[in-house]
Amino acid sequence: MKKIMLLTLIALLVVAVSAFYIGNWGEAGTIITGENASDDLSGDKGEEFETAVFGGGCFWSIDAIFSQVIGTVEVKAGYAGGFVEDPTYEEVLRGDTGHAEVVRVVFDPEIISYDQLLEIYFSIHDPTTLNRQGDDVGEQYRSVILFTNPGQEAKANDFIAKLETAGVHAGPVVTEVQGLEKFYLAEEYHQQYYENNPGNLYCALVVSPKVEQFQEEFKDFLK
Repeated sequence: MKKIMLLTLIALLVVAVSAFYIGNWGEAGTIITGENASDDLSGDKGEEFETAVFGGGCFWSIDAIFSQVIGTVEVKAGYAGGFVEDPTYEEVLRGDTGHAEVVRVVFDPEIISYDQLLEIYFSIHDPTTLNRQGDDVGEQYRSVILFTNPGQEAKANDFIAKLETAGVHAGPVVTEVQGLEKFYLAEEYHQQYYENNPGNLYCALVVSPKVEQFQEEFKDFLK
């Protein structure tokens, strides 16, 4: 009897743990590994979505912009590219976790392509400043693309090569291209921060100009 009870408790524990990791996408610290980052988030019609992860300065700006792009199903702010497990915002802010502030973009490739996302990404931040975007300084603000499959890696490197060949920027592009190992969801108050805090001074001075520039340059890509 005791053995049966023990096995039952173990089974219940396994189910509870599994439910936690599967069902708590909205909790800070949720981990999406590189292997699972392109999960098939199939809808009622069976569409297969893809996942892209970008870093380029404060994630409030990138979140605000990609949330307005057609074909994006979900945009989440988080941390990736570092070595500290389950980092907090305060830890990442110190710049000693190796993580960058990033956004995870789940998108429908039938509506918008990865190449088009790259075009938007490189237009909304400066890819030539190492560990810096404007007055935001530190490795957590670095320009980084975390690919979730080999095709994205090739496209990202090809896009950068074309930028360099065309001489689009005065300096060399320092954007890192690396595989996504783990994505840690940022705290809830960081999600859609710009939309929820329009009166914030940083949003008014830094985020708003970027959003307005995006809306002007990419009118055909607006939801």
